[in-house]
Amino acid sequence: MSAKSIVRRSPGNFRRGKTDWVRVRALTDEEIDEAVRNDPDAPPIVDDEWFAKATLVMPEKKVPISLRLDREVVDWFKSNGRHYQSRMNAVLKAYARAHQKPASPRRSGARGGT
Repeated sequence: MSAKSIVRRSPGNFRRGKTDWVRVRALTDEEIDEAVRNDPDAPPIVDDEWFAKATLVMPEKKVPISLRLDREVVDWFKSNGRHYQSRMNAVLKAYARAHQKPASPRRSGARGGT
């Protein structure tokens, strides 16, 4: 990590957010539920029944490798924000899936063994 990408903050120079925390803390549970129901960007509200039917799917473990890439490729991914390695993985995965050959049915005895 380069020194120019490190941001140092002391207690005296924290940036204040724009959230009105007094108003947020004053909201009742019913008001919060109503706001969530009316928010088109909010994910669906899940209940105990949903959790009872849910299946936990763990992500596949990544394989650590060493890979040499052009500087401009790495710089471009890094310039687009955090988690650049995950985005690179997603692009490579999409490419691999798009170019995957359909599985062919196995023929018995195709290798001619005895």
